[in-house]
Amino acid sequence: MNRVGFIASSLLVVLAVLSSMLFVVDQRQFGVVYALGQIKEVITEPGLNFKMPPPFQNVRYIDKRLLTLDSTDTEPMLTAEKQRVVIDWYVRWRITDPSEYIRNVGLDESAGAMQLNRVVRNAFQEEVNKRTVRELLSSKRDTLMADVKQEVLNAVTGGKTWGVDVVDVRITRVDYAETITESVYRRMEAERKRVANELRSTGAAEGEKIRAEADRQREITVANAYRDAQKIKGEGDAEAARTYAGAFGQDPQFAKFYRSLEAYKASFANKSDVMLVDPSSSDFFKSYRSSGASSN
Repeated sequence: MNRVGFIASSLLVVLAVLSSMLFVVDQRQFGVVYALGQIKEVITEPGLNFKMPPPFQNVRYIDKRLLTLDSTDTEPMLTAEKQRVVIDWYVRWRITDPSEYIRNVGLDESAGAMQLNRVVRNAFQEEVNKRTVRELLSSKRDTLMADVKQEVLNAVTGGKTWGVDVVDVRITRVDYAETITESVYRRMEAERKRVANELRSTGAAEGEKIRAEADRQREITVANAYRDAQKIKGEGDAEAARTYAGAFGQDPQFAKFYRSLEAYKASFANKSDVMLVDPSSSDFFKSYRSSGASSN
């Protein structure tokens, strides 16, 4: 029984040792084999591989895919005209030589990303200092990104080689610093208010001009209408006078009587009118007295 247990235990130990000697490298990774803290081998092809059991040899994995580094720094940069701008960017990069990368940068991707972030920011600061805001927003933006990429490549390949390749550098946003943005918004608001007030003043002046012209035209129209009315009335009165003259000329006594009636009618237009006259001495009621005398 003890012999069976010993055999089983020995098999388990052998399986554990064998499992520690086998490792699989994924197609998305590099496998780096360490021997007593030193890099012994770099596995670049995917598959099953062998190594010495720990602590003689260990294996670490490094991503070989295309990595993206996004900017996280919001510190403003100064342009050529000393304007403070905030630039958002990203970098596409990959590890090409794991041995150089581990010796000069670090053991994982985060170490390279941290150092690359510093290099890219310094390159952007240097290039932004040479350009104006207008150039950052115009077609020269592509030139800026190309120059930054070249500076970063020079930094990671000169001196101590990082073992990385910078594939692309892109700007996603260029904006003024928050304090400048507020000032710009206030100036824009003041300018819009100035334009609005100017338009209102112009509109009010145009309105007054139109109203004045309308009043003038109304006065002219009323005056012309009054003139024409007076002319027509005068012609009517003249025609009436000729008609009356012709009619009254045929019978003067009737004309005198008709005028007396018109005078009576005008004198007693209202019921409250009162007239104090002496019928015996006034010519106003002469027609009545004559008609009364005739009837008697």
